[in-house]
Amino acid sequence: MALSQRQELRQGQSLVMTPQLQQAIKLLQMSNIELQTFVDAELERNPLLERDERTEVQEKSTPPAEPSEGGEARVTPGPTDSGWASSRTSGGLSLDNDALDFAATLTRKATLAEHLTEQLNLAIAGAADRLIGQHLIGMVNEAGYLVGDIVGVADMLGTGQTHIARVLEVLQGFDPPGVFARDLKECLSLQLKEQNRHDPAMAALIANLELVAKRDYAGLKTLCGIDANDLRDMVAELKHLNPKPGHAFGSEPVQPVIPDVSVRPAPDGSWIVELNSDTLPRVLINNQYLANVSKSAGRDQDKVYISECQANATWLVKSLDQRAKTILKVAREIVRQQDAFLIAGVTHLRPINLKTVADAISMHESTVSRVTSNKYMATPRGIFELKYFFTTAIASSEIDGDSHSAEAVRYRIKAMIDSEGAVILSDDSIVERLNQEGIEIARRTVAKYRESLRIPSSVQRRRENRADR
Repeated sequence: MALSQRQELRQGQSLVMTPQLQQAIKLLQMSNIELQTFVDAELERNPLLERDERTEVQEKSTPPAEPSEGGEARVTPGPTDSGWASSRTSGGLSLDNDALDFAATLTRKATLAEHLTEQLNLAIAGAADRLIGQHLIGMVNEAGYLVGDIVGVADMLGTGQTHIARVLEVLQGFDPPGVFARDLKECLSLQLKEQNRHDPAMAALIANLELVAKRDYAGLKTLCGIDANDLRDMVAELKHLNPKPGHAFGSEPVQPVIPDVSVRPAPDGSWIVELNSDTLPRVLINNQYLANVSKSAGRDQDKVYISECQANATWLVKSLDQRAKTILKVAREIVRQQDAFLIAGVTHLRPINLKTVADAISMHESTVSRVTSNKYMATPRGIFELKYFFTTAIASSEIDGDSHSAEAVRYRIKAMIDSEGAVILSDDSIVERLNQEGIEIARRTVAKYRESLRIPSSVQRRRENRADR
């Protein structure tokens, strides 16, 4: 076969990510602190940019917008009460799948909050319990102790104290042992329970730690009902426990959380959704200075520099405006979807996912994901990161049935396998059982979830089962 050369004209489409588009995407994902740092650098670099010093009085005079569709959320542009603030660690898992985020996590040690969140996503079934769990994770200090009052959490989230206590009991079984304790005695007790060493004598010893500190061994022997040898062994065992289990993990400075959006009830029963102007850097292009330097620029090099500064300044102003509008649009839809939670409490939280919101506002899921990462909303029920309102859902096999969170289904699969005994379940068998429970799921999805849990296949489990006999 003879080879020949020829020219062909082909037409095709490709997506080109310009540097400015890439930067706009990064802006959308930045927290308000990161954004402020970025804008400060641009103000230093670009002589055409200046900070907008207009007073907030002008902004407050802006008339409110009309109610949104459905009448559940009304938007009022303008500042919020800057008193909405809390302290929370910056740890947590991002819903965004960018490789950049993943690479960043490899350069540092996982924080305690991240470690607890990973366990939460596997152990807790249900959107309400997960939100409670995430809220409690935000109340854990660097030492691993739960700082706060359960009564206050229950009142804020609109549920009973028994509900909060039930979730807390699950969290207290997380690694590291002793985490989520409310004091030293509970921390030590949790560690001993994990080792199956929390007998009545040890419980009495822990209840009287002040006597251990005073070395009142005679009193301890009487209270615990033990002899000197047993007491010596028990005290030695206490010394091997970790009074600050959280210190085994990486830590980041605790920074005050200033919400990007606030939500408050309106007199007509709808919700007023406002952007917090304190978190929105305001910049302007100094057109007078631009006109002056453009006239005096004689060299081509100077003209190119001025043109580039003008283009960058115009892009930044537009990008900041678009970022603010996008955050507000997503926040409005979250409020509309989670109206029942705001009114009645955490037990009425809907299991929505990124696609639910993205489809409702005609945006791409990746955009919604970036918007909800590192952005906070102040509500009458507390301050929440926007991503906390999402839980990936799996459709119900029943007509008009409620959807099921993917984390709950993953947890159900793990529970089935943990209790399978001598009869090993294949992925097809698990699918059949889940369908019987009203959960519609494909076999390949079961396999994916099983692998994410690091559970071997049914063939390998049968082989291991035979080897154990």
